[in-house]
Amino acid sequence: MKRDRFLRERQGDWKRLEALVEEVKTKPSRKLSGARVTELARIYRSICFDLSMVQSREWGDDLEMYLNDLVARGHNCLYRSPPISLHRFIVFLTDGFPRILHKRQVFFWTALALFALPFLTAMMVAIVEPAIAETVVDKSMLGSASEGYATELYDSVDDRYVGERSSMAGFYVLNNVGIAFRCFAMGVFFGIGTAKELLFNGIVLGLITGHIVQEGYSSNFFSFVITHGAFELTAIVIAGSAGLLIGFGMIHPGRRTRLDSLRDHGSDAIKLVVGAAIMLGIAAMIEAFFSPLAIPKAIKYFVGTFCWLGVILYFTLCGRGTRSHES
Repeated sequence: MKRDRFLRERQGDWKRLEALVEEVKTKPSRKLSGARVTELARIYRSICFDLSMVQSREWGDDLEMYLNDLVARGHNCLYRSPPISLHRFIVFLTDGFPRILHKRQVFFWTALALFALPFLTAMMVAIVEPAIAETVVDKSMLGSASEGYATELYDSVDDRYVGERSSMAGFYVLNNVGIAFRCFAMGVFFGIGTAKELLFNGIVLGLITGHIVQEGYSSNFFSFVITHGAFELTAIVIAGSAGLLIGFGMIHPGRRTRLDSLRDHGSDAIKLVVGAAIMLGIAAMIEAFFSPLAIPKAIKYFVGTFCWLGVILYFTLCGRGTRSHES
């Protein structure tokens, strides 16, 4: 094929790709229709071939640069990441996150049982038989935990409060996310690792809680944890349910390959973890700045009860509109 004939026959597709690229550029929030995406992909592949032909036949640097730029722009349109917007974030929180939890609720209830039952059992054991707690949890850890709630942390909001709580906020985020991430990531061991993490954390936290109650510091302890616990404990269980979901996808691929099954279940699991991470961020801010405030305990119990009811209603009522289509 001669260069002039090549230009005459191929310029139509080049102009069409330019138009599609410009459409995506000027209206980034609007998705292309399926037909447009198919057309864009077809033209993109043909222009990739045009570029290779121009390079091999040395038909001019200007033409090669033009087609190279056009191929790059087409690639960005086809493989661009979806724009992150406040609207998408709000839709995820109000519908996507709770909807996926409804869809995968069997894993949530399983994770809740693996965490809550050992927690409650261990707490009662530590209250009735304190010596057992000391055989499982290091004595120094139990001692520091009870001492931390022997008195109120602060009696006013001053410079010391602001400085210490600001630094603790980062610690709470890292600590909470670390626990949640382990609960999720250990799911790759066919869910066994996640079950172990939930059981272990439930037992240890239960023993520490029981020890604090047995020492007589339950009032300071529960008034401190009730508010941020609504988000923190729920998020840990959700992260655990994501890990169990990963494990289930590996154990029960059905008629699909294990990789396809993991990809399908992993998509929902990652969305659950993202939602849990947002909840843990909220919990960290509450634990850092509200939970230790020098205010009447009645206010903390009231706000904490409100937060627990809010979390329960959020997951009960939100995301139900499209539940039947997802199940």
